[in-house]
This record gives sequence, structure tokens and C-alpha cells, in this order.
Amino acid sequence: AQALSSIDAPLGKFAVTGNHEYYAGIDTALNFTRQAGFTILRGSAADVNSIITIAGVDDPTGGRNTYTNEHELMTDLPADRYTVLLKHRPEIDPASEKRIDLQLSGHTHKGQVFPFTYVIELRYGFIAGLRRFAEGAHLYVSRGTGTWGPPIRVLARPEITVIELRPATP
Repeated sequence: AQALSSIDAPLGKFAVTGNHEYYAGIDTALNFTRQAGFTILRGSAADVNSIITIAGVDDPTGGRNTYTNEHELMTDLPADRYTVLLKHRPEIDPASEKRIDLQLSGHTHKGQVFPFTYVIELRYGFIAGLRRFAEGAHLYVSRGTGTWGPPIRVLARPEITVIELRPATP
């Protein structure tokens, strides 16, 4: 937490819960994330300089209503701002797709161990990288740095993702 808290992020650091936070103990995970200097978005949103809205929802593993109220959350956000949705699982809710400019997700580990990649792809349809949807929304699914189950990765390299948002040029 101390190393993460030293990261300089003038516009803020934001996080959402994933399934592993619940497995490890949600209270401990939330305390660690707060100590690391992150604002945890649990069915809530943060305004960044009146230009960008960052919204976040809980992973369904916790059984919280904030996950199922994603559409309500997105509907209540300002329509004139660029909107980033932090959502652990790479599932685009068709009802809120028109309100999202960019969704950042993980969860899949890009399958982690080949050929399990195919099973994960069948479940989620898209398991790594950037994808554009018909309504203009973008989804980025990170392969992540960790593992689930066995501490190995086969044909699914880990990654640390850096996304830089820039204003559109005329």
C-alpha cells in the first residue's frame, strides 16, 4: 500500500472491486486499497475537472446491488462528459452502452493457461485488448499481472496497461 500510495496522480486514483477482493476478504482488500490512496467506486462516480466522469461498479461476486444498478448509475451521469466505466468483468450492458465512452475491465487473465483461453473466450466473447462497439463505446480488457489458481501463465503474458486520454484534434 505504501508503494502504491507514492504514485503521483494529480487527477486521482480510482478502483473497483473484483472477485478476488471478496475471496481474500472484502474489508481487508478495501482498507488496503484506501491506504494505497485510491478512491473506491462502488456504484458511484467521480467528476474529474468537469471534463471526465469515472464511474465504477462492484463485481457481482459480492452480491451487491451496485452491480445490477449499472444502468441507473450511467443514466444519472452528465451526458456531455467523457465517461469511463471501471468494471471488473468485460461485459458491456446494452442498456448503458450509449453512455459509456470507455470501459476498463480485467478478470479474464486472457485465459491464463492455453487452451483454457478458448473457454474464457466462449464465456466473455472478448478477453484482451481494445474493442469498439457499434454505439461508439470502447472496451479495454487487461490481461492483468496476476493469476488465479495455479501461479503460471501459458501463452497469456501479463501486462501493466497505460492508457492516455487526449482531447480529439479538429
